[in-house]
Amino acid sequence: MSNLSSHFINSSNFTPCDSLPSFSSYSYSFFTSSFYKVSTSRTYPISLISTKITFLQYKSNFKTNPFQRISSNMTITEYRDEEDDENPPLLLESEMKEPRRIALFVEPSPFAYVSGYKNRFQNFIKYLREMGDEVMVVTTHEGVPEEFYGAKLIGSRSFPCPWYRKVPLSLALSPRIISEVAKFKPDIIHASSPGIMVFGALIMAKLLSVPIVMSYHTHVPVYIPRYTFSWLVQPMWMVIKFLHRAADLTLVPSAAIAKDLEAYKVASANKIRLWNKGVDSESFHPQYRSREMRVRLSNGEPDKPLIVHVGRIGVEKSLDFLKRVMDRLPDARIAFIGDGPYREELEKMFHGMPAVFTGMLLGEDLSQAYASGDVFLMPSESETLGLVVLEAMSSGLPVVAARAGGVPDIIPDDQQGKIGYLFNPGDLDDCMNKLVPLLCDSELRETMGKAARIEMEKYSWKAATRTIRNEQYSAAIWYWRKQKAQFLRPFQWMFQRIFAAPEVDYR
Repeated sequence: MSNLSSHFINSSNFTPCDSLPSFSSYSYSFFTSSFYKVSTSRTYPISLISTKITFLQYKSNFKTNPFQRISSNMTITEYRDEEDDENPPLLLESEMKEPRRIALFVEPSPFAYVSGYKNRFQNFIKYLREMGDEVMVVTTHEGVPEEFYGAKLIGSRSFPCPWYRKVPLSLALSPRIISEVAKFKPDIIHASSPGIMVFGALIMAKLLSVPIVMSYHTHVPVYIPRYTFSWLVQPMWMVIKFLHRAADLTLVPSAAIAKDLEAYKVASANKIRLWNKGVDSESFHPQYRSREMRVRLSNGEPDKPLIVHVGRIGVEKSLDFLKRVMDRLPDARIAFIGDGPYREELEKMFHGMPAVFTGMLLGEDLSQAYASGDVFLMPSESETLGLVVLEAMSSGLPVVAARAGGVPDIIPDDQQGKIGYLFNPGDLDDCMNKLVPLLCDSELRETMGKAARIEMEKYSWKAATRTIRNEQYSAAIWYWRKQKAQFLRPFQWMFQRIFAAPEVDYR
């Protein structure tokens, strides 16, 4: 038995378990030893029961003596450091069901911009509404629909990013927007980061005195050397650090990105949480395989091996690597599904080669494009997660991707060769060693595609949304409340130092 368990079982203050609320009515994700672990429904050891008892006893004792935790020998810095290590307490299931008013600041628009996070936010809004929450979405004005699952939508006038003209930016601090958000009275503000609108969201959160969560979706420090000057990387990290230290909680799409943010001390580890991956396994399904779509993608040669790439066509995606791949595969065909600022240059690069550029596909056309290929090839080294990889695997399409960013979270080392392949970034020989066997062996493709599909059936946007809503938002609110009370800490410390009770030896 652990020392913790022994201590409380032998304690005269031990509270019988029968008097405690039902153990099933609590959420345990806050007890995970790492921010990127995912809670499960398995039986919990006695150590967790003891931890629960510890919290309930502490909560009871704190009400009667709020200063008892402050040792008279502690400095104020030590006291603050100890409190910074605290994690949010258990959350009752009844509290999870209470509806909330959630204001989302999303830049660029999840309704118009071609990006993996478009599906993430659209599904997030959909399931928040399904769970009974009121949702307001403030975003750039392009393509904002009149209605989206009953959420209140507000478009803000935008301007193009100087270095990436197709990315619209907006501060979203016009009197109209401030008034609308104030009338909405949000319980929490959630802003996408990095960007310009996140500054507006932060100002709004401070004006309205509400907690703010920031979710990190674009690894801008990786993009900067490709679009501007390398010396801007460190200033950008300083901006990111300023933003996320001001946030009550940071959400990231993968453990790899979380480690990067922690390494740069963007936020403390206990305030960086994983936004679990999800995929629409009904929309992306092998059943959408289409002979007609395959003819289109292969430029009229459906019997040739067909490589598919889906995503934004930007220089940061390392798509020039695919030219080197195709130089070695004269008998194969490649289809680029998507659009972006690098498309014109890429089309020139592939001029005279068996390549098809479809532009942006949506709905069933996109589902068919995934399901009708032979292999999905992803050379990008800058993916925070790689939602297109999830969609390809859900469609039963074997994946060969660069071992970079968040992709190894999707295809871990122990699943190599089972649900997909990873190659060393930029290593053409390594890529070809993984790609060629799949193109040549239909049985291997089918086996890997089925295994990938089964793996993706484990992930749903609804479950991911429930975790953010019930656990991560609740943690952010708890941290925010603790921060509001922070100004009392020096006074508590001084009170304890001045009026400390003398130590008594009872032996």
